[in-house]
Amino acid sequence: MLTLITGLPGSGKTTLAKAWATRSGALHLNSDVLRREMDLMGHYRQEDKKKVYAALQERTRAALLEGRDVVVDSTFYRESLREPFRRLAAECNAAMYWVEIRAQERSIRERLQKPRPDSEADFGVYEKIRDEYEPIREPHLVLWSDQASLDDMMAAIQAYLKKHVDRIP
Repeated sequence: MLTLITGLPGSGKTTLAKAWATRSGALHLNSDVLRREMDLMGHYRQEDKKKVYAALQERTRAALLEGRDVVVDSTFYRESLREPFRRLAAECNAAMYWVEIRAQERSIRERLQKPRPDSEADFGVYEKIRDEYEPIREPHLVLWSDQASLDDMMAAIQAYLKKHVDRIP
């Protein structure tokens, strides 16, 4: 199973993705962590983004082909970034689910003022991505991280997936 967690910078997607991966036993992959591993921090040209997302896809593919469940978190703010993961899930015969994390702008502004270990996104980056964000076209779960606890959000994911997958406890 492939669970893709999307949202704007500061929305809380990585916090939720890490917690859900731990609870579900899935591999957690994060675009910011991968960017750091690839020594591309501070590099956001289109070709740099393509390199990061290509590496993210390859790691996802390898894990799915090994039979592992995978949780990937990134902004996935454009359809052009989402579509390769749809194809990848189909190629690997893996069920795929989207979880979109949102938060009020005032919460995001506050969160982005604090240093985060892997993300360089500040409020200006948030505004740029917010203005370019393309809606997810298929049915998906939407959670508000500033209105629900982490436990409540994980329970919501569990309930959502349980509707679609037999093996969710």
